[in-house]
Amino acid sequence: MNKFEINAEPRADKGKGASRRLRRMGKVPGILYGARQDAAPIALDHDDLAHHLEHEAFYSHILTLNIGGEKQKVVLKDLQRHPFKPRLQHIDLLRVSATEKLTMRIPIHFINEDKCIGIKQGGGVASHIMTEIEVRCLPADLPEYIELDLADINLGQTIHLSDLKLPDRVESYTLAHGGDPSSPVVTVHLPKLFVEEEPVVEAVAVEGAAEGAAVGAEPAAAGKEVKEGKDIKDTKDAKDIKGGKDTKSGKGEGKGKGKS
Repeated sequence: MNKFEINAEPRADKGKGASRRLRRMGKVPGILYGARQDAAPIALDHDDLAHHLEHEAFYSHILTLNIGGEKQKVVLKDLQRHPFKPRLQHIDLLRVSATEKLTMRIPIHFINEDKCIGIKQGGGVASHIMTEIEVRCLPADLPEYIELDLADINLGQTIHLSDLKLPDRVESYTLAHGGDPSSPVVTVHLPKLFVEEEPVVEAVAVEGAAEGAAVGAEPAAAGKEVKEGKDIKDTKDAKDIKGGKDTKSGKGEGKGKGKS
C-alpha cells in the first residue's frame, strides 16, 4: 500500500488577494477541517503537491500531513484546478479519526479484460459505465481501489452494483442509503456498426433540377410553336399580296373597270 506524506504551513492571511500572492510564490492555498476541530487555513508547495497527484492512490488514501511540527491523518476532499493552465488553485483536506467512519470515492480497477470470454470468443466490447464507487468505512479499512475481474463475463452480461465484492467492513454508501442495486457497472456487448448512408440530398437535388429543366422546356416549346405559326401566316399573306389575291384590292379594281 502506498504511503503519502505532505508538508503544509499555517497561513494567517485570508481572502482572494492573499491567495493570489501565495500562488505567485509557488504555493497552493488550502483549508484543513473536520474531526470536531476548528478549520485552519494552510498553504502547500505547488510542485510537491502536483507530484503526489500523479498517483491515483493519492485521491483515495489516508495521507499524513506535517504541519507546525505535528502529524495529522487527513484525506483529500476537494481540489480546484485552473480552467486552462496546469496550475492547482485550492485544496481541501479533511481530518480523520480512527474511530469515526468516513465516506470516500474509490476507483474501480477492471482486470483481465483482455481475457474476457465475451470479448475473445463473442467479439464483444466492454463498456465501463461506472469507474468509481462511494464507500463508507473506518480509516484503517479504506481500500485504495475495488477490483473487478472480467475474465468470466459472457457476451450480453452486465455486472451490477450489488455484484461488486467489497472488502470486509467496507460498505457501499449508495446501497446503504437506498440506492438502486441494479445500477450497471460494466457490460459486455457487441460493438455498434455504423453504416454510411448514400447522399440522398444530392440525388434529390439532381432530380429536382431535371424536373425544373423539363418544366422550363414546355413553355419554350409552346413559344416556338406560336412563333412558327405566326411565321407561316405571315408567309402566306406575303404570297397572296404578291400574286394579286388580296380580296379587298381585287374587288376595288373590278368595280373601277366596270364603270369605265
